[in-house]
Amino acid sequence: MGASDKSLGAMMLLVAGLVFTYYTTWAILLPFFDASSPIHNYFPAREWAIRLPAFVLVVGLSGIGFFIGSTIRKENRKKAQKAKLRAA
Repeated sequence: MGASDKSLGAMMLLVAGLVFTYYTTWAILLPFFDASSPIHNYFPAREWAIRLPAFVLVVGLSGIGFFIGSTIRKENRKKAQKAKLRAA
């Protein structure tokens, strides 16, 4: 089990490194290249360098908020049920 965890962690780290390098090149370094440079063919329009992370952030925060809200709701139901059983 330990070896598979290490390989999974290594793959996740590799993917994160590649995504970071691609995004950094796209958002920060690409403006310094001439518009006719062939490197521009490997990247989407620069406006998506802002839209895509903003969308991921909104979806991620919404998911976290939904998870926290559902957890709080479940805990409150458990507390109400315990209080109802004590009163009966």
